[in-house]
Amino acid sequence: MIQNRDKIIEQVKALPPRPGVYIMRNAKGDVVYVGKAASLRSRVRSYFGSPSSLEPKTQRLSEHIADFEFIVTTTVQEALILEATLIKRHQPFFNVRLKDDKHYPYLKVDLNDPWPRVYIVRRVENDGARYFGPFASASSVRTTLDVVKKLFPWRSCTKIITGTDPRPCLDYFIHRCIAPCTGYCTKEEYDEVIRQVILFLEGHSDEVLDELQRKMDEASENLEFERAAFIRDQIQSVERVTERQVTATTTPMDADVFGMAKDGDEACVQVFFVRGIKMVGRDTFMLAGVQDEPDEQIVTSFLKQFYESATYVPRHIILPTNIEEPTLLRTWLSGKRAGAVEIAVPKRGERRRLVQIAAENAKEALQMARTKWLSDTTKKQEAMSQLQEELNLPTLPKRIECYDISNIQGTSSVGSMVVFVDGQPRPSEYRRFRIKSVRGANDFASMQEVLRRRFRRAGDSATDEGETWALHPDLLIVDGGKGQLSAAHDIMRDASVGHIPLAGLAKRNEELFLVDEPEPVVLPRTSQALYLVQRVRDEAHRFAITYHRNVRHKAGMQSALDNVPGVGPKRKKALLRKFGSVQRIREASSEDVAATPGFTSKLAQTVKEHL
Repeated sequence: MIQNRDKIIEQVKALPPRPGVYIMRNAKGDVVYVGKAASLRSRVRSYFGSPSSLEPKTQRLSEHIADFEFIVTTTVQEALILEATLIKRHQPFFNVRLKDDKHYPYLKVDLNDPWPRVYIVRRVENDGARYFGPFASASSVRTTLDVVKKLFPWRSCTKIITGTDPRPCLDYFIHRCIAPCTGYCTKEEYDEVIRQVILFLEGHSDEVLDELQRKMDEASENLEFERAAFIRDQIQSVERVTERQVTATTTPMDADVFGMAKDGDEACVQVFFVRGIKMVGRDTFMLAGVQDEPDEQIVTSFLKQFYESATYVPRHIILPTNIEEPTLLRTWLSGKRAGAVEIAVPKRGERRRLVQIAAENAKEALQMARTKWLSDTTKKQEAMSQLQEELNLPTLPKRIECYDISNIQGTSSVGSMVVFVDGQPRPSEYRRFRIKSVRGANDFASMQEVLRRRFRRAGDSATDEGETWALHPDLLIVDGGKGQLSAAHDIMRDASVGHIPLAGLAKRNEELFLVDEPEPVVLPRTSQALYLVQRVRDEAHRFAITYHRNVRHKAGMQSALDNVPGVGPKRKKALLRKFGSVQRIREASSEDVAATPGFTSKLAQTVKEHL
């Protein structure tokens, strides 16, 4: 229910019907959502209508709104830019947002310096310099900087260049600088090096090679063989780097190609930078807050945040799915590029192939990110410590068990139990349950059956050395809210294990409900503890879904003959071999059925009655 509803409704009525950005806050004053609107009054008012008319995510958001503020802009495009900026600044929980985005790194070439350098910065400023990025991580930007430094002899020192130094530094002798400090090069020669750096960073390596080839030929004709040899080595270095750039297409293009993969509350976007016919670079960005969001919304939100701070917009933007407000985004990006921008979702051909490759890479990167987290001992230890503190656990939750139920409209119900030890999954101790005592879609009763059987096995195995059933968890998590928690607690109390810490993890807002606690625990959105419980919950869900599919598949493969008394696999096979299908057996006479090898008249009559 919306907090301070009457007060907020009065504020909404006073909103101007103009473009702008609105900022929703919860009772603590935290920003929970940022949005833009062509008409602030109409858009914000839509959040406070009848709950039945709202989308599920909007309903959940409205429950957290205690206040809001707004900023009026001149145009919708200005609102779009401001929205992206505020999302990156505040990281609201209900927005799709770039994960861990403090400030992505860039490469800067300060053209205001008479002797420019290339270095890493975290902010793009309107200072006349050239910026390249954003890069997804410090490692990716450092890799690019190292490559550029090896290829082009620009200065990396910060000294004031006078041209009167008595001797150059080591970089000059290993061909990493042309020594403007000693006057060994002219201003024009150094500017040419910087121009080549910029061309290379823009992806125009072919132009760089053509220019270097021309200079080498010119030096050779002038009998400047030492200079020609230096340029030859530089050409070979550039060629080695460009050879590693994959040929992406047979048709030259200036394009950014996007692929996406998502799982649970996370998504990964892979960007291929295609210049000419080659992919000159790629980068990977992680997104949070994508649960229950359609692909169109996720990609749209990413594009706003990515290009809001991007230093270059290509002629073509190639996407895996349609986006919201394509005309508005095209106009905005065309303005940033100072030229026409095409946004396309290819259905076939080379462009579609590139999108599919980017999506596969995004999927692998998402899996790698999770694997990397699971292998990081420090983060896992931090997650368990945070979880102990936030949930007020008596001991460190070294062993966590999580349970989930899966069915489709009450059919083929199954339960799953997954185990994490020291923050690491322990697949050998996973268990699965076929629901036996519950009919229909009753997740509460199904969860109770699973826990009843689990702790009954624990009692039966108490004296068996090495039996993992006998081990009790330091924290038990059920997938669900207060209802699941209450059902689980009743069973655990009856089984004399009510002392085991128990929590229900609600998917809606990633809240943890505890026994005898009226308010849920909301873990910090950037905490390692939240990441751990999400991984545990997602693994339980995956394990339950996999088992459910197997059970459903087997049920679908069952024949009506399986329920006939006296008809085993051999007789069933004999009937189907003779008649071909159950329908033909129904249509056959009892005498024809009795004539089948292994059948009697009485058994044939039984078969006919059951069919």
